[in-house]
Amino acid sequence: MLSLQDMLFTQGFGTRRICCGLVQRGLVELGESRQSCTDPDAPVEGAGLVFWVQGARWEYHERAYLLMHKPAGFECSQKPGAHPSVYTLLPGPLRQRGGGAAAGVQAVGRLDHDTTGLLLLSDDGKFIHRMTSPRHHVPKVYQVTVRHPLDERQVRRLCEGVVLDDDPVPVKAAACQIVDPHHLELTLTEGKYHQVKRMVAAVGNRVEALHRSAIGCIELPEELAPGQWRWLRSDEVTDLERKR
Repeated sequence: MLSLQDMLFTQGFGTRRICCGLVQRGLVELGESRQSCTDPDAPVEGAGLVFWVQGARWEYHERAYLLMHKPAGFECSQKPGAHPSVYTLLPGPLRQRGGGAAAGVQAVGRLDHDTTGLLLLSDDGKFIHRMTSPRHHVPKVYQVTVRHPLDERQVRRLCEGVVLDDDPVPVKAAACQIVDPHHLELTLTEGKYHQVKRMVAAVGNRVEALHRSAIGCIELPEELAPGQWRWLRSDEVTDLERKR
C-alpha cells in the first residue's frame, strides 16, 4: 500500500508537496467512477489502479516501459544540441517519474536525429541494460535506403564482418538481405556509434535514410504514427526479456 501522495510522486506528478497540494485541492480522482479524495495520506493499492489528475486519465505502473515511433529531426538526449529532444514528445509525468537526478524514462539505446522508427524507453535500469548490452544479443532490425545499387558482394561483406576506423575487431550483421536495389534490411545485435552508416560506408555505399523496424520480438506497429507512443503490454516486456 502507498499513500495517495506517495503514489502520485512515484508516477511523476511533482514533489511530494506538489502532490499533496493536488490532492487537497480536489484535483485527484480514483477509479473509473472518478471518486474524489482530498486526503493525501489515504492508502491506495497501486496495482491496477486507474486515477485522474486534473481531468486526465492515468493508470498506475510500477515501472514504465514505452514504445515510441521516433520521427526524424529529434535527438535521443535529455540535453539536445541542434534538434529537439524525443522526451518533449512525452507528457510531463513520464519525464519526472521517481524524482531524483535520474528521474523519468530513458531511451533504451539511441537513434541518430535523422533516423526514424522503433524506440523503447523505460525507467527500469536492469531492463535497459539487458536490452542494450552486447552480451545479450538482442536483435535490432533496420530498413536501410542506400545511394548506390546493392549487390551480393556488399551483403556478403556485411555478414562476414567489416572493420570500422576506431575498432580493429570486425563487426558483422546478424542478418542481411536486399529488398530492392536501394533497400537493405539489416539486423544487428550490438550498437556502436553510427554503426549502420559506417558499416554501409565500409562496403562502398552510403546510407540515405535509416529506419528501425523491430527490436527483439517487438515490431513497430503500423498504426503508430511518427511522434506517437504507447505503453508496452506486460506480455511484450516478458517476451523481450525472454527472447534474446
